[in-house]
Amino acid sequence: MTYVSYNIFFKSVSFSQLNHTYKNIKLQFLKSNLFQMNFPAALKYTKDHEWVKLDGDVCVIGISDYAQGELGDIIYLDITSDTGSDVKMGDVIGSIEAVKTVSEVYSPVSGNIIEVNTGINDNPSIVNTDPYNDGWIIKIRPSNMDEINNLMDSEAYKALIGV
Repeated sequence: MTYVSYNIFFKSVSFSQLNHTYKNIKLQFLKSNLFQMNFPAALKYTKDHEWVKLDGDVCVIGISDYAQGELGDIIYLDITSDTGSDVKMGDVIGSIEAVKTVSEVYSPVSGNIIEVNTGINDNPSIVNTDPYNDGWIIKIRPSNMDEINNLMDSEAYKALIGV
């Protein structure tokens, strides 16, 4: 094995030390960003990174802060389910197009769609900047309340994503 070193800031450092330092810095950066993310305790979460807020007898649904961060800059939302239609838990209700990728959005509960947030069509970046308030995607009147109870709380969701 050849040992190569460079003189950086007047200190001899090997490639292996640089690689180890880089990995540590990258890990610290990723952890610090995850800790800065918002995970409201009042919400429920899915393994697919949707959140659910029960507001009376209506579920307000969006994507988590973690999901929007992973997607990057959101440029378009295509909600294919219409107001008045029934959906089942796990059904695809639309997709989110970001600079990096396109991702499907799933219904976290079964029920009837009562409203779609059309404001996000005019300003899709609101999902990046305010995912839990103005960036909500759809409202569903649930047909099975047990489905909501079976979703993850914020602590379980944080464990899922490694925070």
